[in-house]
Amino acid sequence: MAPTADPPPRIHAAFEAAAGDRGRRLDVTIADRLPQYSRSRAAHLAGRGQVLVDRARRKPAFRLRPGQRVQVLAPPADPLLVGPEAIPLAVVHEDADVLVIDKPAGLTVHPAPGHPGGTLVNAVLARVPGISGIGGALRPGIVHRLDKDTSQLRTRTMGRTYLALVRGTVAADSGVIAAPVGRHPTHRTRMAVVPRGRAAVTAYRVRERLPGATLLECRLETGRTHQIRVHLLHIGHPILGDPVYGSAGVRELERQALHATRLEFLHPRTGNRLVFDAPLPGDIDALLDRLRREAAGPAPRREFGRPQSAAGRARKNAKSRARMAGTPRHPQR
Repeated sequence: MAPTADPPPRIHAAFEAAAGDRGRRLDVTIADRLPQYSRSRAAHLAGRGQVLVDRARRKPAFRLRPGQRVQVLAPPADPLLVGPEAIPLAVVHEDADVLVIDKPAGLTVHPAPGHPGGTLVNAVLARVPGISGIGGALRPGIVHRLDKDTSQLRTRTMGRTYLALVRGTVAADSGVIAAPVGRHPTHRTRMAVVPRGRAAVTAYRVRERLPGATLLECRLETGRTHQIRVHLLHIGHPILGDPVYGSAGVRELERQALHATRLEFLHPRTGNRLVFDAPLPGDIDALLDRLRREAAGPAPRREFGRPQSAAGRARKNAKSRARMAGTPRHPQR
């Protein structure tokens, strides 16, 4: 029997070196262009021969030229059996082709080592028994492709709208933030606006101004990692409650005040445009209620009975003064 051939290597991520990448180290460029990789991780992969430049394996210190194709190879995923779990889901839409879920904050999407259950994938397996192509491997099924989303956003076949409650008063009623986003130069777990980052565009408009905060509606034109959070910090208005890019904690929140409020896309079979809206979650709603109460100020004194005219109040006050002037303070007995 002939030996079984090893499966061909899978391309996990790829990009083309830009003009600004001329002469840069391979591992540094990977970390800047592919946010999912730190520099040390990129160097480790390149050292193991898992990074190709124009189809040739290159070491971490290799210096790039513009136009060269960089490919990061991924080893086969370790097997991870994923089973269905009866986890409640907020299903917004379901048909033979599409399942739209309003995922709550805190629900992990994919199983992973150390967190094999209690995820969105487990819940979907229970919701749609026998679904194909979703089980049996590490990070199965539900895939978030930023490059694919970006293409759909640019061609207007997909739209994502968010509500963000940010610190401070945003002066302009609307605006567009066009600033490249890449890995932070010193904090490698964060993203930032950097000169050699990937093009990123966020449009916003003011929905409501509140004491010390502004409610913004943000619409993505690109889909970069942490794009809205980074862009709003860049213009000086970080999202309230954001533990990474924001300010001090907010008592109503255990996360950032950012909510995906609308999703639009073309149905894959019919071509019809589908639009779905998600109401604000309770924690952000509670914070808005408090800020609106603060904006209203102290409640006015309640007037009981039929309201009086100005002339009527003047007559009443004149009678009161006359009565006080003609009545002794201590009447004689």
